[in-house]
Amino acid sequence: MVYLLLVLGLMLLIYGADCLVKGAARLALSAGIPSLVVGLTVVAFGTSAPELAVSIGAAFSGETEMAIANVVGSNIFNVLFILGLAAIISPLVISKQLIKQDVPIMVAISALVFWLVSDGILSRIDAAILVVLLISYTSFLFIQGKKSPPETEDDDNMAAAPWWQNVLWVIAGFALLVIGAQLLVENAVAIAQSFGVSEAVIGLTIVAIGTSLPEVVTSLVATVKGQRDIAVGNVIGSNVFNLLAVLGVSGLIAPSGLTADAALINLDLPVMLGVALLCVPLFFTGAALSRLEGINFFVLYLVYTAYLISSAIQSGYQTPLGQVAAYVIIPLTAILVLSTLIWDLKQRRARSA
Repeated sequence: MVYLLLVLGLMLLIYGADCLVKGAARLALSAGIPSLVVGLTVVAFGTSAPELAVSIGAAFSGETEMAIANVVGSNIFNVLFILGLAAIISPLVISKQLIKQDVPIMVAISALVFWLVSDGILSRIDAAILVVLLISYTSFLFIQGKKSPPETEDDDNMAAAPWWQNVLWVIAGFALLVIGAQLLVENAVAIAQSFGVSEAVIGLTIVAIGTSLPEVVTSLVATVKGQRDIAVGNVIGSNVFNLLAVLGVSGLIAPSGLTADAALINLDLPVMLGVALLCVPLFFTGAALSRLEGINFFVLYLVYTAYLISSAIQSGYQTPLGQVAAYVIIPLTAILVLSTLIWDLKQRRARSA
């Protein structure tokens, strides 16, 4: 029964996020907000809404480790699994705006969160800093979006529904998110306790993957339809909102802030920052993520998840897995990045010659 309720919670989260995005996007467009801003804010926030709902629910329930673990796990999953799988399906083209603006912002915020949580707690002051940055970032996107020409045809189609109908979509979306988050957190914790697994590990795996399903669907559908820039933008935007909105809001709500155990500080947060940094050279070279690089991302996620599960159940495989990662996977990744940089440099020299 616990597993059925867990699945039900995931389904409600996914459908609730879809309702929220649909209603909020139409309301925003009908109010004259540019479609670029809607895509970078409403859609990114909507696909991050499950993480927000779960982390707030965890903060209220006192499961503060899960609140941070959910965000960290989701951000790692978004980049390595979603972008990796999308690039395997079709090489991803990266826009100049993402390269010059959004990826550096994601890296900077990941580094800031790593520093704020390095003492084992995200205090209310830390959370307030993230919320202020969220407001500043959203305002910046709005001002930037105002400079872009409106896509009137798509906007008219999106805003065609009556305003009250869009308000109902938003209300229904929030309601489903709240119910789904409660079911997910309660039953995930119950499962963790029954297996003797920490709530942090559950947050990094089951909950993180479950709450990232909207990003999975959005990015893979965009890739199949040839809208590959959207696939990347959705992931980068969602990661930024996870760090600023999810951690910021849930950290303000939690009476004593959000806590992080030693494993989160020493392993998972560094992995999240490393994954963000890994995007920089791979995205900058050739403005594309190739199939080979996608396979590399995907393998990195499988090894990381296998290590987490092995450590949680104390199978004894974590030592060889750690050695494989340290002496095989990471060196191969470094070689791939270096070779890509060299190839890109040669291509640029050839074009300028």
